[in-house]
Formats: sequence, C-alpha cells, structure tokens
Amino acid sequence: MPTILSRLDGLYNDDQIVVRDAKQCLTYGSLRQRCGELAALLKKHQIGRLALHLDNGPDWVVIDLACQQADICLLPLPTFFSNRQVQHALRETPVDAIISGPNAVFGLSEQVTETVRLPGAAELWLNRIPAFEDHALIPENTGKITYTSGSTGTPKGVCLSNRQLIDEAMFLGSAVGLSKPRHLCLLPLSTLLENVAGIYAPLLFGGKVIVPTLEEMGVCGSSTVEPTTLIETITRYQPNTLILTPQLLQLLVVSVRNGWQTPESLKFVAVGGAKVANQLLIEAWQSGIPAYQGYGLSECASVVSLNTPRDQVPGSCGKPLRHLNVQIIDGEVVVNGNAMLGYANTPSSWGQQTIHTGDLGYLDARGFLHILGRRKNLMISSYGRNISPEWVESEFLASPIFADFIVFGDARSHCVALLSTRDSRTTDQQVNDIIQQINQQLPDYARIRNWQRLPTVLTKTPALITDNGRPKRAAIAQHYAGQIDQLYNMPVEESHV
Repeated sequence: MPTILSRLDGLYNDDQIVVRDAKQCLTYGSLRQRCGELAALLKKHQIGRLALHLDNGPDWVVIDLACQQADICLLPLPTFFSNRQVQHALRETPVDAIISGPNAVFGLSEQVTETVRLPGAAELWLNRIPAFEDHALIPENTGKITYTSGSTGTPKGVCLSNRQLIDEAMFLGSAVGLSKPRHLCLLPLSTLLENVAGIYAPLLFGGKVIVPTLEEMGVCGSSTVEPTTLIETITRYQPNTLILTPQLLQLLVVSVRNGWQTPESLKFVAVGGAKVANQLLIEAWQSGIPAYQGYGLSECASVVSLNTPRDQVPGSCGKPLRHLNVQIIDGEVVVNGNAMLGYANTPSSWGQQTIHTGDLGYLDARGFLHILGRRKNLMISSYGRNISPEWVESEFLASPIFADFIVFGDARSHCVALLSTRDSRTTDQQVNDIIQQINQQLPDYARIRNWQRLPTVLTKTPALITDNGRPKRAAIAQHYAGQIDQLYNMPVEESHV
C-alpha cells in the first residue's frame, strides 16, 4: 500500500525540519513518530473512516499522513463549509469519528459516544459518533473523499485512492522541476490542490512545508483576507513556492504597487481555481511574482495542466501533465488518465476512465490548453469557489418577498444580486433584513454582499427572460452591466436602491 511516509526515507535526516508553523517544528523523525502513534491509536479504536475538521497546521499534516499509514479513509471537511454542507457530507459518507478542536463538531456534540485526546496534539480530540446511516457506497481503495467548495448546497464527494494522489504529486513535482522547495500553504489544506501540490509534492521532492493557521495569515472563511497580515506572513517565511487563487494574486500585485518588496526566494507561484485575466499575469511578472497559470479539478485528482518555467504560453493553462491525455470533444475538455474512482453513493460513476469536465476549451498547435468557459451556468469566484447561481437564487426566491433574484459573481471576489419585490411597498430595510437572514444559512462564499433593485420585474422585459420564464443571464448581465459594476465599486454589504 503506497504512502507518502514510505517514500521519504533517504530524502531526509531524522533531525531535519520538514513541517512547521509559528508554534511548532516537526523534524522528519518526529513526524514519522507522531504519525506512527496516531495510526496505532486509530487502529486501536477500529476507525475505518475518519472526518477531519481542522485549521491549517502541522497537526493536519500528521493526521493526513497517519490515515494513509493506517489505511483509513479520510474525509476532510472544509472549515468554510456551512453547517448544512457539513451535515450533508456526513450523511453522504458516514464516518466512525471526527477529529476536531474541542468546540467544532457542528452540533454533533450530543451524539459523541467517546472522546479521546490525540497524542502530541494540543486541544485535538477524536470524537466517535454513530453513523447517519448504516453504510455508504464507496468505491474500493478509496483513501480520501474530497468535497469541493460546492456549487450547490449538496456538493458531491469525489473518491480518490492514495496511489492516485501520490502519482499526481510526483508528476506535478516533476513538471515544476524544483528540488527541495520551501512551500508556504496559503489555501485551506482541505482544498485538494493545496493538499496534493502544497504538502505531498514538496515532501516527495525533499522540501519543507510551512503551514501557518489561517488566522495567522489573515484569512477568514473562504473569501476574506487581511492583506497586511498575509503579506507579512509571506515576507516572514520567504517561501520558494506558493499556490494562489486569482484574488490572492491580485492582492500581491496591489501590495507591490504599494511598496511591498517581493521576496527573492520566490521561484514558482501557481495560480488557478478560477479564470485568470492575462493582464493580471503580466502585472504579476512585472512585479517580480513568477506566476504560472494552471487548470484542474478534483475528479482528476487536482492538477490537469500547468505552465512551468521550462514550458509556458501566456494566456494558456499550460500543457497537460505527462500521465494525462486531454482531448477536445465537441468543444469540451475531456481528460483521460488518473480519473477519480467515482462519486460517493453513485455507483454509476465508478470505474470511468474518462472525465468530461464541462469546461469549454481548445489545445493550440503546441499542445497548450486554453479554457474558454463553462457549458452550464456556473460561477467561479476569484477565490476559486464554485457557485451555482440557481442554488443561491432558490434560497432567496423561497421567500415570498422576492419576485426576481439574479445572482452575479463569476471571476469576482463576492456575490451581488439584482432583485425585485412582489410588493412595491416593501422597504429597503425589509429587503436587507431578509437577505442577511438567508445569508446566515449559506457558506460565506455564496452570500450576497451587495444588491440593487431592478427598475421593473423581469416579466415586463421579455428580452431578458426565456419563453418559460427563466432569466437570460448573459442578456441581463449585459443590459445591467453598469449597475453590476456599481455594486462592485461600493463597500461590501452596503445595499443600494
């Protein structure tokens, strides 16, 4: 059975630091020891499937690698998920226990039947809970089940084997071509990209992984960042590599404009998760940030293609990794090789060798992949969060107050809305109160930050709706482009009439 730890002997001395944050440093020897102790504890308690709800830090790395060692299926739960999404994940893929801090079991505390403190970890607990159901349908050899940001309130669990993840990390590290990289993790480790490219790949190539807490980096939730704190963190650790969303890259570029000196240590900055404007990449390079755009998805174990120092075409998403074959079929990007084992509880998806991505694109004459957009309605925020506008809209249209509710946010930092009310006497304060109430039921990346009333209900503008009454999104976005831009130019959560 392949594990990361089994491949590290000979790459490190026992006293060499391999994982650290501001409070603790783990040498290779201590990492191996802690993983072994935790693996033994999990086996003792007969844990077969484990959920992990935890902030970034060395403990996250230890738990991840220990589960590989003990052949335990790991279900990372993003800390930015709403309670509803967490409950959905646990219903879809019941677990034997959850590892979390003392107060982070999302209303499940009354169901905990046993609590065990983890060895060597401050304030971390193994909480055994009864499964939501008797069993879940999971493909054989599943080592990790990853739930993405969730374009809807019920995201799918992507099942992957440890061998797939290790192979992905090896091919990715080879493509980047850096030996012993010092990587600073800026994205949540529950994000598969940071998990594979930010932990596995650096370790497999003899590097060091720096995993500060999200709070230490000034990150709150999935789409709020305190720029000064993040910049200070990067300066403090002097990394060789980073993984950024377009929004974070924009933040770094603006910081350079404001006088920040890009660390000379930076050798490779991968950018992905959402559409990246070519002008932003140009500005990044002019600012001393070696930014390389890539493309990937969880169903393909993360990265599919990537520009590298040895081979790049600006504006493209790079060449496919060597173990993957990318084709364009009827305009759609189709990937063969290292496909997921399948979705949890969806046997019809198991064993497929080909992934139809839903993304439109083309391969140029040199084999570089270019992404043009999505086949279906899907917004991808500038923080890399997938959002189905229909999902968010349905949450608000369930309220009898709204006649129309159209959400925007593709390639933007947050969501905004154009709306109309059924009763013209409804006040702005009433509208705002309802929006804030419904926002609390949504994950932070899907909440409406600003809104504006439509001058009239959409049914009175036939050019903006289909024959069966659905909004024509592109037409609405074009017709109200000025109003939408205004919403993004005002302070967040300031409602306008």
